[in-house]
Amino acid sequence: MLNEERILVVIPTYNEADNISRIISAVINSFDKADVLVVDDDSPDGTPEIVLKEFGSNPRVNLLVRKGKKKGLGRAYVDGFKWAIEKGYGYVLEMDADFSHDPAEIPNFYNYLQEYDVVVGSRYLNGIRVLNWDLGRLIISQLGTLYARITTGLNLTDMTGGFNGYRVEVLKTIDLDKVDSNGYAFQIELKFRSYVKNFKIKEIPIVFRERELGYSKMNKKIILEAMLECIKLRLDKIFKRI
Repeated sequence: MLNEERILVVIPTYNEADNISRIISAVINSFDKADVLVVDDDSPDGTPEIVLKEFGSNPRVNLLVRKGKKKGLGRAYVDGFKWAIEKGYGYVLEMDADFSHDPAEIPNFYNYLQEYDVVVGSRYLNGIRVLNWDLGRLIISQLGTLYARITTGLNLTDMTGGFNGYRVEVLKTIDLDKVDSNGYAFQIELKFRSYVKNFKIKEIPIVFRERELGYSKMNKKIILEAMLECIKLRLDKIFKRI
């Protein structure tokens, strides 16, 4: 099967030794058209070594280790997208390494990508589907989406979620070298750039589960970056810089 008919699941990692083997196995067992690219920030806990040891001979599992200073989530996805373009994949799916996103949803994303350019997995479409979050974090997340919707004008129910699928043609059209945000801001920016380019966007409901192993990488800096990025994106659109 040609890569253009396949979907590449890009999984950024940093210190995910507890999860990486299980998530890779779950992805490749969930859908026979799905391959994996682990983009690792040179984890000191042995994450890349586990990938090589357990999946080094599997042609559906790929590893990209980025040496040097930790570059962050946004650049990990951009590097993964460029890798997908280079290898001729037709579709790309963003996914966390910690089972916050259910690999069983991959076929659903793939099917919707036959009709739509961007498929956004929403935690808040037709109700709240978030498990193991306290009320405070849930409120922060929903306020963040409301703020992003108001400032950017993009009417999605989940602006900051990280379970999203893209046709590779979308990524070719967006100038990936100009994408300069990380964390939640990256998710907002990529959706917004797709919207500005008039690509067809579809939201589908997904269930989000808080990680059971490892630790969350969310912090105040990530939240502030997202708030400032929304204003920047709106101004870029007004002044036709996108």
